Amino acid sequence: MMKRNHFNYLIVGAGVLLLAAGLILLKSFSNPQGIMLVLPYICLGLGCGAFGHGLGDIVNHRVTKKNPQLQKQIEIDKNDERNIAISHQAKAKAYDIMLYVFGALMVAFALMNVDIMAILLLVVAYLFVVGFFIFYLNKYHREM
Repeated sequence: MMKRNHFNYLIVGAGVLLLAAGLILLKSFSNPQGIMLVLPYICLGLGCGAFGHGLGDIVNHRVTKKNPQLQKQIEIDKNDERNIAISHQAKAKAYDIMLYVFGALMVAFALMNVDIMAILLLVVAYLFVVGFFIFYLNKYHREM
């Protein structure tokens, strides 16, 4: 568990570095071209995500280290079959809604004459998710 905590500090450090790199890139280029249009924002997004995730794990570790009863209750709640079933049901509903939202978004982008590469990237991501759905649907049908 101690190595996991050191890893979280590493993640927080990487997040801060990515945030700083994103801000520096954003401020240093007055007329960005090509990849430099999006790279600062990618660095900012990844930095924020890494920083928040790592810091959340560090805080969680410190709170549960001081209160073993709370840690035990969290483990029970996390492994409870009812909570797992509720989580899976929520994911299934979110997936169902996602299919319609992304389908409508692709059509809207096409009607707005957005760059074809952006639309194709969205279509590929959409088909990737649907492909995984079909794969796991077949896998689970064979298992059950």
